[in-house]
Amino acid sequence: MPPPLSSLKTRGIILALVVFACAFAPFLGGAAAQPEQHQLPVLFDARERLPRPDLSNLVRLRILTTVDFPPFNFADQTGRLAGFHIDLAREICAELEIEARCQIQALPFEELEGALASGSGEAVMAGVAVTAERRQKFGFSRTYLTIPARFARLKSKRIVGEGPQSLAGRPVGVVNGTAHQAMLRAFFPRVIPVAFEDRDAMLEALKASRLDAVFSDGLTLPFWIAGDASEDCCALLGGPYLSEQFLGEGLAVMLQQENSTLAAAFDHALAALSRSGRLQDIYLRYFPYGLY
Repeated sequence: MPPPLSSLKTRGIILALVVFACAFAPFLGGAAAQPEQHQLPVLFDARERLPRPDLSNLVRLRILTTVDFPPFNFADQTGRLAGFHIDLAREICAELEIEARCQIQALPFEELEGALASGSGEAVMAGVAVTAERRQKFGFSRTYLTIPARFARLKSKRIVGEGPQSLAGRPVGVVNGTAHQAMLRAFFPRVIPVAFEDRDAMLEALKASRLDAVFSDGLTLPFWIAGDASEDCCALLGGPYLSEQFLGEGLAVMLQQENSTLAAAFDHALAALSRSGRLQDIYLRYFPYGLY
């Protein structure tokens, strides 16, 4: 989740967390807000029935991931692979009825693309950002999760209202050079942006009352607010806010470009999991505070 999830800076932030347009549409100018906090946005039409390709000739399906991207993929206390992506991969294999041929292997993040390109794996599920450059080299499934942006406000400040218009004319922190900074300028021109070099400095300034709110990724903010580091200073305000232009397409399975059969199989499985509610169940298991 955020400026591309594959960026080292964002991944470093998430490591510390082991543990769309409704109201305000005129103000948002394109950022979509979704009202229900714990509902996973519907990315697959429930009426759509995607065909399941014939995988009888598939010898094995090696799904590559990492161990350094909690809560998406990490090693638990026993050293076993765990996380949102791990459970989702297993459900996909079960839906495709190929459990015996499925393998999940962890590699360093920087080795994933090379391993997939060389045939050392057939798929990657590790929060790799979908970019135009990667689409020239790899194929992707449909998006199964989007990472929104969120505001967090200082509770000690008197802020009237629950939408972004309540922050008009107020100082709002954002990390310099990020997609969130560009998105804040474009969609929320009435706030006063205050740029910080890193997330920690921004959050400390919020706790110290030098800011009224911050604008950052919706993956890390709920965990920070609920954790000890926030010292119960803050609460989410408005949102969530989604923008493919600034935040990307979301999370998808990366595949070898020529393997259209496997791409269709992943799309079939993801649509079926969404329709049955199993995708929602996995989401709630790892995001109890909700991204939305």
